[in-house]
Amino acid sequence: MRDPHRETPTGKSRARALGIPFLGLPGPHNAITDVDGVEVGYRTLIAGHGPLVVGQGPVRTGVTALHPRGRARAGEPVFAGVHSLNGNGEMTGFVWIEECGRTELPIVVTNTHSVGLARDAVIKWMLARHPGRMPEWALPVAAETFDGTLNDINGFHVKDDDVFAALDDAGGGPIDEGSVGGGTGMVCYEFKGGSGTASRSLVVGTTAGQVGAFVQANFGRREYLTIGGLPMGRWLVDPPSDAPEQGSIIVVVATDFPLLPHQLKRLARRAGLGVGRSGAIAGHGSGDIFLAFSTANADFFAAGMDPRALQALPDDALSPVFGAVIQAVDEAILNALVANSDMVGRDGHTVKALPHAQVASWCKSLSKGPPPA
Repeated sequence: MRDPHRETPTGKSRARALGIPFLGLPGPHNAITDVDGVEVGYRTLIAGHGPLVVGQGPVRTGVTALHPRGRARAGEPVFAGVHSLNGNGEMTGFVWIEECGRTELPIVVTNTHSVGLARDAVIKWMLARHPGRMPEWALPVAAETFDGTLNDINGFHVKDDDVFAALDDAGGGPIDEGSVGGGTGMVCYEFKGGSGTASRSLVVGTTAGQVGAFVQANFGRREYLTIGGLPMGRWLVDPPSDAPEQGSIIVVVATDFPLLPHQLKRLARRAGLGVGRSGAIAGHGSGDIFLAFSTANADFFAAGMDPRALQALPDDALSPVFGAVIQAVDEAILNALVANSDMVGRDGHTVKALPHAQVASWCKSLSKGPPPA
């Protein structure tokens, strides 16, 4: 039986299998789906080899779908907050969340040139699957990172049916990572990147809860990569790279702690500290955009004009939750790197996976602790 903390459902290693040390207690599946109700689905598109022929391929892309309250409750709002660490990217619905502190529909993540189609396809999916809960107007969240290094990004290979498939196939429990869904063609610290997730279980006061993170990781120079506090990227640079720091990361943070929109915006800000733990600098060419939502307080969104009660942790209690966000985001990025393999894309461009054996060896040395005084 697979240990979900160490292996994905398809048998790929996760960061903990290499002995990478992490703070905090992971949830049962060490995934964003440890937050009750959250479901994740993928549509992965891989086809073709050789020289780029726009419109034909090679194709290395896809779509990731996240349902904050699950497919069966799609369209039921959640409180939310957003933050942009560096804005060379796109997340639709951002302004509405800033204005009203909520988001209503499923969240999708894909490649840069498919983000508009994905946004519209969410509306079409709601009209087809849940017409009774589809508002008269909608501003769904669709986010992106650039996969044009490996993918025929101008071929527009993501279609409505692919978005529908990701939304329909979503589920809870352990989820796959690496080159799947929207993360299929992504590159992180010049290694193969993509989709990653992690979670933390904690108790704040007398309230037990979960904090989960999902990332689409497509950023960073290799020399910056830091794992377990060690400058492993510098040790793995061969040959030296003069590539500029660019790329992007989308982070979605979920929690079942009762939090208000201003508190969720504070959680979204802390995602940047989690991204920075692995060495990111949020360079000029990077789109580092983060969203946090809470599945609590569902009754607040009931119909009617009468006042209704809310629950929320006091602001003074949030520091442990901030720590959980940072820990989960850091681990999710490393899971995206570890749960991966080499990929050959357009024009024969090859991106190597993070070398497991070397990282595991260095982590083993780290686990022995400091030398005696």
